[in-house]
Amino acid sequence: MKSNKPLRVRLLVFIITVFVVGGGAFFWWQDAISSVDDKDTTPVDFSIDSGEGIRSITNRLFSDGLIRSPTGFFILVKVMGKEKNLQAGDFRLTKAMTGTQIIERLMHGTQDVWITVPEGWRVEEIATEVAKSLNIPESEFLSVAREGYMFPDTYRIPSDATAGAILETFDNNFKVKVLQVIPDFSNGKSDLANAIILASLVEREGKNDTDRPIIAGILKNRLEIGMPLQVDATLQYALGYQSKEKTWWKKELNDEDKKIDSAFNTYLHPGLPPSPISNPGLSAIRAAVYPKKTEYLYYLHDANGVAHYGKTLEEHTRNIQKYIQ
Repeated sequence: MKSNKPLRVRLLVFIITVFVVGGGAFFWWQDAISSVDDKDTTPVDFSIDSGEGIRSITNRLFSDGLIRSPTGFFILVKVMGKEKNLQAGDFRLTKAMTGTQIIERLMHGTQDVWITVPEGWRVEEIATEVAKSLNIPESEFLSVAREGYMFPDTYRIPSDATAGAILETFDNNFKVKVLQVIPDFSNGKSDLANAIILASLVEREGKNDTDRPIIAGILKNRLEIGMPLQVDATLQYALGYQSKEKTWWKKELNDEDKKIDSAFNTYLHPGLPPSPISNPGLSAIRAAVYPKKTEYLYYLHDANGVAHYGKTLEEHTRNIQKYIQ
């Protein structure tokens, strides 16, 4: 009678081989579809072109360091049956996302939205633009917005961004465009809070890069001698939205407006207002930090927007008669 030992050995070897290969395949699969770095939540912008194939998408995801294995991701898409569900568009991914999470994200296009914030807008105007472009309630945005620090620029915002995420985008841009550009902020030579308040006034009062440093210097001169700033833009800010004119900045001010009971009324209260009245651009901020030194105490703009300056009240009165009346 022949022994079955060789058969049993071969069977045992086969079973062990199956377990080893299967186990190895299992661990390879788990590693291939797991996140590249589960602690790295830094956003990475990724775009898919219309008609782009799964192999191209997979290879670019791997090149961008967003997936561990192009082969594993390709198989995962096929197994899930989602190849035809991937959308063209712009996406925000992270290295902390698993293969499955990335596929789910790529199935729902998150087309970015471009939002432009002009110099001198107040936060309510920005909130209206955000609400219109991203369907975020104005009240929700205003609850986190910071008057004076929403740096005027053109922003690319993911359509699924929250109000908090938008604020973070503004804050980061402010740090890059302002704090890193004006050394007096980083070395402590200029007080950031007061500089931004002054810059917000200069932004609304100055028409161009030539006017702004001179007007900033005039306002500084008034502060130094305890003279009220008498800035019309602060009255406009205090008066708020004008329903008839459909604007946040009243076009024609009168003597009654100068009596409004508000801490922002710089006709009644000397010194700077308690906070910024608008979001100034870099030119106005530079002017506030580096004003032009003159003996002027007064300024006005004629119908063409040209600035005229005066050292005395008498000289200012003559300018009013000549250029305004």
